[in-house]
Amino acid sequence: MKTDNDDLLKEFTPEQIAKLDNIMDSYKGKAGGLIPVLEQAQELLEYLPIPIQKKIAAGLNLPLSQVYGVVTFYSFFTMTPRGKHTCRVCLGTACYVRGGKNIHESLQKALGVKEGETTPDRLYTYETVRCLGACGLGPVVVMDEDVHGRVKPDKVKDLLKQYD
Repeated sequence: MKTDNDDLLKEFTPEQIAKLDNIMDSYKGKAGGLIPVLEQAQELLEYLPIPIQKKIAAGLNLPLSQVYGVVTFYSFFTMTPRGKHTCRVCLGTACYVRGGKNIHESLQKALGVKEGETTPDRLYTYETVRCLGACGLGPVVVMDEDVHGRVKPDKVKDLLKQYD
């Protein structure tokens, strides 16, 4: 019988699911194995939707609530697809008063997403942060690991083009 989980797992290739099974097999029955399995699963699949969490729970013989609890507790794990690039704009006090809000609005418009969302093509995930520790460079945008200081709203599209 076909379930909703079967449809949701179609996003992943049979090879990915086989690798996930191998990862789970290598940790099955080992104390403390859940977090390494989740880390490797997320690296393999890019995110941890509920059907994958159910598969991991069954594969490790754990309750789904335990798997879900770990995934939602640690900010490293994500249950939604993330973009190839992560774009963060600082809205801390120094960046905000130097135009961070305008950068925020320009990025949302340019990407077509709101804070916390990923573009449909999965190229960008957009986030805001409260301080990046680069106050003298404000307003600051961080693309992946690259810090861009004194960003101007009219330069946002040019900045994004560097990561297309």
